[in-house]
Amino acid sequence: MSRGIATRRPLILQLYKIEQGEEEYAKFHHLPEKRFTDFSLVRKEIQDDTDKITDNSKHISPVPIQLSIYSPNVVNLAMIDLPGLTKVAVEGQPENIAEDIEKLVLSYVEKPNSIILAITPANQDVATSDAIRLARQVDPAGERTFGVLTKLDLMDKGTNALEVLEGKSFRLQHPWVGIVNRSQADINKDVDMLAARRREHEFFATNPDYAHLASKMGSEHLVKLLSGHLENVIKARIPAITTLMNKSIDEAESELDYLGRPVTVDTGAQLYTILELCRAFDRTFTEHLEGGRPGGDRIYGVFDYMLPKALKKLPFASHLSVQNVRKVVSQADGYQPHLIAPELGYRRLIESSLKFFTGPALASVETVHNILIEVVRTAVKGTQELKRFPTLQYEIASAANAALERFREDSKKTTLRLVGMESTYITPHFFRKLSLDDDKFLAATTNLPHTEAYFKKIGSNVSTYVNMVSETLRNSIPKAVVLCQVREAKRSLLNHFYMQLGSKEGKQLARLLDEDPVLMERREKCLKRLELYRSVRGEIESVS
Repeated sequence: MSRGIATRRPLILQLYKIEQGEEEYAKFHHLPEKRFTDFSLVRKEIQDDTDKITDNSKHISPVPIQLSIYSPNVVNLAMIDLPGLTKVAVEGQPENIAEDIEKLVLSYVEKPNSIILAITPANQDVATSDAIRLARQVDPAGERTFGVLTKLDLMDKGTNALEVLEGKSFRLQHPWVGIVNRSQADINKDVDMLAARRREHEFFATNPDYAHLASKMGSEHLVKLLSGHLENVIKARIPAITTLMNKSIDEAESELDYLGRPVTVDTGAQLYTILELCRAFDRTFTEHLEGGRPGGDRIYGVFDYMLPKALKKLPFASHLSVQNVRKVVSQADGYQPHLIAPELGYRRLIESSLKFFTGPALASVETVHNILIEVVRTAVKGTQELKRFPTLQYEIASAANAALERFREDSKKTTLRLVGMESTYITPHFFRKLSLDDDKFLAATTNLPHTEAYFKKIGSNVSTYVNMVSETLRNSIPKAVVLCQVREAKRSLLNHFYMQLGSKEGKQLARLLDEDPVLMERREKCLKRLELYRSVRGEIESVS
């Protein structure tokens, strides 16, 4: 943490050591394709990108700049340069700038895995250092705080910082390190870092106040100190890190299994994959029908509630009223009234009544068909293995719906036959079993004018017969629907689709296995994470 407002955004700096003789360079995360070999341009890019994010103001931004430097003169280390703590807003800054900066800095230094560099100018009172204050706030034991004194070369003549550097005042758990950075004049003159490090080394080696501490001072010593500390921390935490990496690898592999492995280009393997996916859909579809998942219960509801309710609502009361019975019987007799029982009238009344059963029968077929279509849609969405193949999902759904259409037509024909069977052959045994009283009643009224009681009795007899047929159809219609629609859907829903697959060429099969781009991207990210976790685990195992 440094003072001033030169840094207005967090700078995440990753140092990578490369082989001696290789050219050093820098890369920004927001410019991944561009290499910087001129470090003056690196400084300019930091300034330009900061101005871009902050709209050319003096405000700060929590959006970090990510910079990687590859050089033979560094050690592998990651650092974050944060805006310096300040107490007073300068012109152009908001009044709460100090509070904003402190919140930003705290968001980084309060993390228990971070190492804090509490940077304080040597030409100012260390006792009032905001960096030390904040470090002690989040790290009271000082286990991860390193004190750094800068501007030792700018102290008043006759003064030094030995009390702090030797740990006699403001003692920290880790020793203080003094450094001498480039001045603004050096930066303006493009003094390179190697020259600056040589001058820093000369300062400590030749200064009578600090010569005895020269080996423990300077930027190079600070980097080595941090690198060594970081290595010790990592070694101490290797067991926990290894456990975390193993868990992360297991989770990534589970996610990869969930997302599915990349599809092979072999035609035979593609066909096998498609068939396996179809079988997975079939299993899910069957589970919906047989009770493992929702769906089958709705079909039972059609037979147990909807069909009986529809049968009860049929207009037999009005159709078999005295007025209508008289009308139908009279029309059946024509100019010659019946002599004994109005058989032709009976038949017409029964046949016209039985036609009413057509509506509930077809409604049952249609409702079950709609339920099966919904089950197909739900099963396609619920088959985990299919989620990555939207084209195959569509083709399976289309093939299944086409099959259901065929099953529906068969079911319509069968249920209509059931109704037709009842109309084409009226059960004579039923009428032969009419009670003796009914026979006497009919005989007694044969030679009398047709009274209301006479026609009412005819309507009652027809109603009794129709109720018997209704009970029969209530049991037989569900059987026909299940036979023609539900059972066939379970047995042969995709049979036609399987036949079509056998004639498809490699390109057509590959098209069926086109994946969802979002899922492909997710799997690619998962593979990269898995590769990273395995790489980290390998490196940990190599040093443990």
